[in-house]
Amino acid sequence: MKSNINDVAKHAGVSIKTVSRVMNNEPSVRQSTRDKVLESVNALSYRPNSAARNLAATKSYTIAYIYDNPNAYYVIDMQNGILSECRKQGYELLIHPCNAKDPTIVSQLGAMIKVAQLAGVVLTPPFSEMPVLVDALKAQDIKFVRVLSGNQSPDPAFPCVMVDDHQAAFNITEHLIQLGHTDIAFIAGGKEHKSTFERLAGFKAALAENDIAVNPDFIIDGEYSFDSGVSGAQQLLGLSKKPSAIFSCNDEIAAGALFASRLENISIPEQLSIVGFENSPFSRQTWPKLTTADQPNSEIAQRATQLLITSIRNKQEDALSNTFVPALITRDSSGKI
Repeated sequence: MKSNINDVAKHAGVSIKTVSRVMNNEPSVRQSTRDKVLESVNALSYRPNSAARNLAATKSYTIAYIYDNPNAYYVIDMQNGILSECRKQGYELLIHPCNAKDPTIVSQLGAMIKVAQLAGVVLTPPFSEMPVLVDALKAQDIKFVRVLSGNQSPDPAFPCVMVDDHQAAFNITEHLIQLGHTDIAFIAGGKEHKSTFERLAGFKAALAENDIAVNPDFIIDGEYSFDSGVSGAQQLLGLSKKPSAIFSCNDEIAAGALFASRLENISIPEQLSIVGFENSPFSRQTWPKLTTADQPNSEIAQRATQLLITSIRNKQEDALSNTFVPALITRDSSGKI
């Protein structure tokens, strides 16, 4: 039989109100009492009903992760990071996939937030980069946190976690240049993502820093997908002047580019270096394994959730950095020319 709050109170020797205060993570509860209640919660495998708790409380204890991303690994990492912090802080998580390109998406999300009685929302690209959605959330006085590509928050009044794609892309390109590559191509991600433009800008900045001209034929439009990597690499390998290295905007694209190159019997990295971005499982499942940039998505998501819950509780933000720079990881897919 399922345990209820009365069972926990009796087991811990405290009042029902005290159990409720502990489950709501209220700071006024003594640590010794909190520990006793949590021990009883674990012993009885008690799980509070989030809907009932939200109805009984004067505020909600549920936050939502709203996303539209074709990369399942990214989504899972973000979910795990958010969920980890929610459990620490006594919040429930609502996971809400949706279509960012739907013309009614803003009104859809507004209705969902109202019906679900959410305390706040975690926004990742492309939603975090949609001014019309951000303005709508502000107008409804909905707490939110954004994960954004860049190195400076666009609005200090609202919490953001920044991912410095520009610097990371610069570092990857510099790595290829140091290996002797000057004919370096770039396969882009989707244009609805700011990360695509930040990574391209970092790529171009590294070329300029080393007095290497950008070859327009080497810049290929794409999407954040394996198929885009295949088609992009095929386009590049069909040129009369071929690149000696390909910077792929993420690991999925890089895996596709690697696949297309192998179909042409091109040896990696002896004849062509291929690098990715994000350090997703794709980068470790290919052969050879991909040189990439380590984007710690779970850690980014956890930090974003910390900022959101701090905002919900109207507390002052702590001193932790809110900017992540994905670090270069050198593997076997990049080599000297």
